[in-house]
Amino acid sequence: MKLAMGAGVPDRVPVMCQLSIGHMLLQTGLSATAFWNSAGIFAEGLLNLRKSYSFDGILVSLHGHSPDWEKRIARVDKEVDGEVVHWKNGDKTVFPPDDLPLHFPAVERAVPSLSDFDPRSIPEEVDFIPVSQGLDFSIDPEHCFDSIDLIVARAGAEHSVHGEVTSPFDYYLRHFGHTQALIGLVEGPGLAKEVLERYTEGIVRLACGLVAHRVDAVKVSSPFAGSGFISPQFYREFVMPYESRIAGAVRGLGIPAYIHTCGAIDDRLEMMVGAGFSGIECLDPPPLGNVELADAKRRVGSRAFIKGNIDPVHVLLGGTVERVRLDAKLRLEAGKPGGGYILSTACSIAPRTPRENIQVLAEVADESGTY
Repeated sequence: MKLAMGAGVPDRVPVMCQLSIGHMLLQTGLSATAFWNSAGIFAEGLLNLRKSYSFDGILVSLHGHSPDWEKRIARVDKEVDGEVVHWKNGDKTVFPPDDLPLHFPAVERAVPSLSDFDPRSIPEEVDFIPVSQGLDFSIDPEHCFDSIDLIVARAGAEHSVHGEVTSPFDYYLRHFGHTQALIGLVEGPGLAKEVLERYTEGIVRLACGLVAHRVDAVKVSSPFAGSGFISPQFYREFVMPYESRIAGAVRGLGIPAYIHTCGAIDDRLEMMVGAGFSGIECLDPPPLGNVELADAKRRVGSRAFIKGNIDPVHVLLGGTVERVRLDAKLRLEAGKPGGGYILSTACSIAPRTPRENIQVLAEVADESGTY
């Protein structure tokens, strides 16, 4: 894996996919509540799944679990939709057995006005991960890297362990809501940049902390930076400079940093590499996105490694084992030459993807991915 991420030629194309929380829950059978809240149980699940799928690496997408989480519970109800946790502070969280949690705060967070916002009010240290659709994962500052440490101790000697941070642009969108935040890029770009800068400082420290805890690579999650959401011009102005700071800080410590952006990114592949990233993950193919692997390899493959781009919906979720096998061979034909390629799905593996469809990826790499 290290050779592949260094744009080098390993003995075999490595295999490693990002798994959705729902898929991890369904395949491990672990309690959704415990899996989300406990560093130990989360780490155990990731380790078991890596073994089941013969992946060459593990992505640790959550870190900062509080060891005292159970003490904050008032009661737990078992319902049809999953476990419902009522917290002592009045919040409620529904933990489905096949998806991300749904959190209902006792008091809704007030969305601040961007026009008179003081960026200095943003904490210097990043204290949460913006997971998806308003769902945050709180970071316990005293236990920020417990899940990382557990997995590095168990698997770091043999397998590549990757940490993850989120783009400043995501934090900006979450802070002000998408509508106000996007209007702010037009009507108040200077203030928007101050907010992005403030978040960048904290994210850089978090990324460097991951490196200090011996991850082998840092992924930067940036799902809203594709052409379906912002133009190349806005990408260059409001995303690239800040993500570049993160990439530079991580690579300055001798560790690869790679970028994950969903959807259509064909018009900005060169900019993503130009931001200083060691690699690009995802590269959604049509119809999910607009990237053809052979074209991406030709354009940026000499400057960055590529991790992707099997369609996780139409091929991996909806296809047969033989269709997955054929598609994986086609990806290897396009991505393997010259090294610098990791066989992977484009985006996350969907919750109900058949186990055997994933297991065949390592088989194909062994059969057709050697150099």
